[in-house]
Amino acid sequence: MELAIVASSSPIWTQVSPNMIKTVKLGGTDEIVAKTAHGLMTMTWVPTPVPEQEAFAAIKAGIDTLPPGAKMLLSSGEFYAQDFSMLNLEVLARFFEKYPSYADKAFLSVKGGAKKRQRVPDSSPENLRRSVTAIVTALRGTKTLDLFEVARVDSAYPTEDTVGVLQGFVKEGLFKYIGLSEVNATTVRRAAKVARIAAVEIEVSPWSYWQETKDVISTCEELGISVVAYSPLGRGILTGALKPENLEEGDMRLGFTRFKPENWKHNEAIVDAMTAVAAKKGITPAQLSIAWVAARGAHVIPMPGSSNAKRTLENIAGGNITLSEAELAEIDAVLAQNTVKGGRYIDEMEPHMHLWG
Repeated sequence: MELAIVASSSPIWTQVSPNMIKTVKLGGTDEIVAKTAHGLMTMTWVPTPVPEQEAFAAIKAGIDTLPPGAKMLLSSGEFYAQDFSMLNLEVLARFFEKYPSYADKAFLSVKGGAKKRQRVPDSSPENLRRSVTAIVTALRGTKTLDLFEVARVDSAYPTEDTVGVLQGFVKEGLFKYIGLSEVNATTVRRAAKVARIAAVEIEVSPWSYWQETKDVISTCEELGISVVAYSPLGRGILTGALKPENLEEGDMRLGFTRFKPENWKHNEAIVDAMTAVAAKKGITPAQLSIAWVAARGAHVIPMPGSSNAKRTLENIAGGNITLSEAELAEIDAVLAQNTVKGGRYIDEMEPHMHLWG
């Protein structure tokens, strides 16, 4: 059911009712989750993390919108901090200690599989066990690890071997489900032949939507796998409220090619055009982008990040908004007329930042 849109003073706002929140079944499981997930990275992987109580309020606000029997997909990482520590998981553990009844209302997905406190993939069986064990230990029994993802492909180990190791961990009871992250359609097929894959996490937004992305989405639909679409807001740019000059020193986005001054003016035209479409619909630019991602398929779960309760509610409402064929066509025209300058990360480092295969 579509949410009722209630216009108010700026910013445009949407009322959220638990009885109206869209839910979906996570691929190949009996888990019912909200159509819009909640990414937690920006709570801690920033120069100045938000106060813990603010982070708690942001998590709690989303979970409080759920209808009975549904869960909020929360996405964390073993290394979600400026120093690649386990700060994000430590915050989560303290949240569930304070709100123990919320543990059963959350579906927790955690990325790991890198060398300890490094941004280097390591899918050796020994490191995978170290990573999973460290995550479970950091949670301190406050919350079950529902889904584990290897954050990036380690080309030193065949996909089949890595998934086989993870399937062994499932049988041991270390976590419930296997997920994949930053992989191509071929890798999805290879993995699915070894074990049930519940979700594949890739970047999807109106300005991160290439043929490789479309291939993963269609392959996952064919195989009954959910797609968890991270950064549906273009790392904040598509909200229409973010300016690179307002980012805190040390923010990782300042190094990304799309945020460079020589590209920003060009890319801002896309933001302005999307903002105009959102205004006609009576929703925020963020909600427009989330609704566009949600329209990629019933199995696609937009996952915007949020460290603010009001933003969390705005994001969840976005996943409930239905765009008409005319509105989708208008957005397609905007994207066709305004190409993006710059890759998803840093152009010269792009082959090393994400591995499709």
